[in-house]
Amino acid sequence: MTSPVLFELERVSATRGGRDVLREVSLSLPEGSSCIAGDSGSGKSTLLRLLNRLADPTAGTIAYGGRALATMDVLKLRREVALVPQLPALLAGTVGENVTFGPSLIGREVEVGRALELAGLAADFAGREAERLSVGEQQRVMLARALALEPRVLLLDEPTSALDARARDRVEETLVDLRRRLGLSLVLVTHDLAQAERLADRVVHLDGGRVVAAGNEGRESARTAPAPTP
Repeated sequence: MTSPVLFELERVSATRGGRDVLREVSLSLPEGSSCIAGDSGSGKSTLLRLLNRLADPTAGTIAYGGRALATMDVLKLRREVALVPQLPALLAGTVGENVTFGPSLIGREVEVGRALELAGLAADFAGREAERLSVGEQQRVMLARALALEPRVLLLDEPTSALDARARDRVEETLVDLRRRLGLSLVLVTHDLAQAERLADRVVHLDGGRVVAAGNEGRESARTAPAPTP
């Protein structure tokens, strides 16, 4: 059975630093787990930022759940579609203060221990200073901070690129567990096609800002699916 469409992009183009990064991209991302794969400079991180309006396209349209993204309240959208960036960017202070910061802005209380547990950290991390954590631990705090907003969708930009193989495997296990326990949809950006195969139901391959392949059977499909007609 086909999953409902989560995001629909129609002839989307985008620039960054005066350079064309995406060129008339048209694609559908269903509920579940999708991956945007490609080499460095292919436009995949820019595409991810468009999905919760950290950037807006220069042309084309994007719909989320059938609604035009451009018509949605930005802050409400970012609570529902939360982005975990490639590099940790934690606030000065404790882990607990980082996790509660976003919800506090909208008057929402959060159970810090549960958010940390969902992200694969023990509850006693709450009192630790964020700046003293390892990179892998900081990445998990970023994930807990996003989960504290109770999102429907997680956007993940190269979430394991700075980690060793053991830490990468643990993060991947956490993401699979989050899908199972919370029913979250994931949109993952990676240059690692093996990771795309492990985590995603649908893989979209970008090259030079264009979709060159897309498929629903992991890495092999992404390599062999026909490119869209220009």
